[in-house]
Order: sequence, then C-alpha cells, then structure tokens
Amino acid sequence: MSENQTRSFKEQFTVRGIIIGVVGAIILTCSSMFVALKASSLPWPIMFVVLVSLSGLKLLGHTNPNEINVTHTVMSAGSMVAGGLAFTIPGIFILNNTAEVSIVHMMIVTVGGTILGLIFTSLLRHHFIETAEMPYAMGQAAAEVVTVGDEGGKQTGALIGSFGLAGIWTWLRDWAAKVPALSQFHKMWDYGSMGGIWWSPMLIAVGYLIGPITIGVWFLGAIIGDFGILIGGQSLLGWDQAFASGIKSSLGLGWMVGVGLAITAKEIIPHAKEIFGSMFSKGQIGTSIVEMRWAPPVILVIALLFIFVLNLPVLAVIITLLGVWLTTAMSSQCVGQSAINPMEVFGIFVMAIAKLACSLDVQKAVFVAAIVAIAAGLTGDVMNDFKAGHVLHTDPKAQWIGECIGGVIGAVVAVLVMVILVKAYTGAVFGTEMFPAAQAAAVASVVGGIANVPVFIGGLVAAIVIYFITPRFTMLGLGIYLPFYLSFTAFIGGAIRFIVQKVAPEFDKGTMGSVVASGLLGGEGFVGVLIALIQAIQIINAM
Repeated sequence: MSENQTRSFKEQFTVRGIIIGVVGAIILTCSSMFVALKASSLPWPIMFVVLVSLSGLKLLGHTNPNEINVTHTVMSAGSMVAGGLAFTIPGIFILNNTAEVSIVHMMIVTVGGTILGLIFTSLLRHHFIETAEMPYAMGQAAAEVVTVGDEGGKQTGALIGSFGLAGIWTWLRDWAAKVPALSQFHKMWDYGSMGGIWWSPMLIAVGYLIGPITIGVWFLGAIIGDFGILIGGQSLLGWDQAFASGIKSSLGLGWMVGVGLAITAKEIIPHAKEIFGSMFSKGQIGTSIVEMRWAPPVILVIALLFIFVLNLPVLAVIITLLGVWLTTAMSSQCVGQSAINPMEVFGIFVMAIAKLACSLDVQKAVFVAAIVAIAAGLTGDVMNDFKAGHVLHTDPKAQWIGECIGGVIGAVVAVLVMVILVKAYTGAVFGTEMFPAAQAAAVASVVGGIANVPVFIGGLVAAIVIYFITPRFTMLGLGIYLPFYLSFTAFIGGAIRFIVQKVAPEFDKGTMGSVVASGLLGGEGFVGVLIALIQAIQIINAM
C-alpha cells in the first residue's frame, strides 16, 4: 500500500485547505462569469487551482498531495457552474432586453442544477473513472503537476520548461496580441466552415494525451461535417449554406445524443443496481462515494421547486431530470475522451425536447437549458478532479464533499454576479461587443427547436447501432459538431504522438511525454485564468 493510500481523511480534508479552496472558488467563479460572457469560452480551471493550492499549502508547510488535491477540488467547482449559467441565461435577455428574471428563480435554477450534477457524478464516478478508465487528460495532467511539484526530480525541468513556454505563448496571444490565435483556411470559410488552426498548446497537448486512434475518429467526424456536408453539400448538391449548416449541427448533435443513449443502455442500465443502489438500500454504498439514500427526497424537493416556483410543467420537469441523468453521462464520456465539454449543447438538446413536448415560453425553455448545462458543466470538472484523485489515491469522499462546498458556493456567487451585471448594464448588454455571450446567443437562436429533426434522428439511431457494434466511433459526433479548427488542432497533437511512437518510443512509453504535455496544458490553463482574473478586475473597476 502506498503512502498516499494510508493517509487519513483528516489529513486530506483539512480546515486550512477548505478555507483556501473557498476563497479561491469565490474569486474564480467571479472571473469565470466575466470570461464566459466576454470571450464566449471558458478555460479549464484545474491547472490554475492546482498551482495555487500547491503554492499556498507548501507555504504553510507539512502538506501532502492528497490535501492539495482536495483543496483544488473545492476551488475549481464553481467555475463550470458559472459557465453553465453564463452560457444559457443571457439568452433570455438577447431575445428580450427588457425581460426580468427573478433572483429567486435564477438561484433555484443554478443551485438546483448544481445539486443534481453532484448527485449524478457521485453515482457515475466509479463507472467512468475506474471501470471504463476514461483518459481525462486534464485530470491526468493535474495529477502529474501535483506529483512532480511535490517530489521534484529530473522531470521537474521538463514540466517547468513546457509550462513556461505555453504560458508565455498564451500571454502573447491573448493579452499582448503579438502572435496569432487562429490561422484561417479562407477557402473553407467561404462555405461556412471554420477551417484553420487554433494556436493552442493546451489543445495540442490534449490531442497528444488522448492518442492517435481516438483523435483519428474525432478528426474523421470533422472531415465528414465540413468537407462532406458543408463543402460537398453546397458545391455538389446545391444546398445553401444555412441548410448545410443545419444538417451538420443536427447530425453531430444527434450522434452525440445517440452515443449518450447507447452508453446508458449498454453500460449504465445493466449496472443500475450497482450504480444507483445506494439511493434506495439502507447502508449499501455500492459504487457510490457516499451513502445516497437522501438523494431521492432531495431530487423530489428540487422537482417541486421547479414545478411550483419556476412554474415548469410536470412533464417538462420529468424531461429535465431525465435529461440531466443522460447528459451527465454524456459529459463524463465527452470530457473523458476529448477534454471538451459542450455543456450548452446538452442544454439546447434537452430544452428542444421539453419545448416540443410542453410548448414552453422563452424564459422557461432557457431555464431548462440552464439546469442541464450547469449539471453537465459541473460534471466535467468533477470527473477531471476525480481522475486526478484516482491517480493520487485521494479519498473520493473527501473530494466529493469539497465539490459540494465549492459547487454550491460557486452557484450562489455566479447568480449574484449575473444579477449585478443585469442591474449595472441592463439586459441589453448581452449579445453586444461588451458581452457577446455567444453560447447564450446559440441557445436563444434554437429556442424554436433542432435545425433538421430527420437528420438528428438519423444520426442518433446510427450512433446507437454502431456503438453496440463497436465503441470506437463515439467521438465522431463531436468532430462533426465542433468548428473544424478545434478538431484540426487536436489532430495535430494526435499526429505528433503517432510520430513519437514510431521514432522515439522510449519517450512515449516513459512518462516524459505526458510530463511535457501536462506542462503545456498547465501553462495555457494557468495564464488563461490569470488573464480572465485581470479582465474581471478591470471590468469591475469600470462599473
């Protein structure tokens, strides 16, 4: 048994660690709200919080990797909750800039989505982290940073060097604007394809860590979506750009949902008693982190709040709860394989079904999307943290309690920031140059439903059938759906891994390759969040 495995719960879950984590969670949640609205993106916070936790606890002395792991788990949870809120709720104001959203309603949506996400990730952790052994590149990299930072050794130089290079590049790209962010393939843009390379060390490192086989399937999806549907459909079949784009997005979304349904049917439901038994059996934890008999009553209370306070129809609430169950599994799979979490896409999908079934008005429809996006966003962060904890042999119960603390605090802080922004600038600020809120604009644009329902259903059915034959093509839908430049950049990382395996197998089989990739992930992630913090402070000072 390793030293990490023998550490007690109290040595991992400490008062000082929780205090550092809570303070960091408040700061990071505020910055995440601003960057999600301003830049229409959200860098994974895990590397930033790992380094802050490592530095803070090392300064206090007598720490250990597990305490660091639990502390950064608390600190990061609120970030993705803020992302789920920022990527959806502004859609209400984009459609009607004089709309009024009650702070009570926003709080129920955000805290409710957070609690649902925490419940389902506790239940699903064992399957995706231990049984399916998903890669979770960000989590692996975080564990690598904690280990190297705690123990030192000859790999420290490689980690610090790659971290520094990626950090400098990110600063030059995103702050100083001295190096390009995106190199466009202009011929592809003529057809509505976002062809190009996103000069991101983080995404290249993700491709390297995931490996050439999975990346190859992901990139095949991009070829089908952009060269096959967008370019081929317009140049060979005479489709207009809007129609081709609708087919591309509907096929990609349908495939992703189909994979989620297939995973649920093939891997989750057959093990339902093992996974969900702790919700109903006294004293039976099963594969859950903690005893979960309290979960069904809590879910019922949340459902009643959705019905009687948010005024959502009963059927819409049932669809939302089932949607959270499905999309937390989808998010776990997606983040595990690609380190990308399209949380607003999952929200849009469930919203479209609920709106079709219940004819919801705009505000209630966006509430459904927000609940799902918040739960799915939190799931991605939780699973990355759990992966790091699994590598470091941290007590998952300590981590999960930390996620609960950070997640709920983050939910409250995110709502308060949103309310302050609406009061300061009015809802008319969303969808403008100040706060483009592109994801929320996408939610607003598809309130009417999925672009091409037959294609969506076709992609869904095809994904289910193929998944039951072989799970190799799970990432195809993500490649179809995402902008081409993201897929191509990740493909570069996978191609580098393939070349390294051929010409320098000792580098790949050892840990040096993963250490360098972890440094690249960490450098961009840390500096990206640092820039977000600076921008948030500047905006607050200007208010």
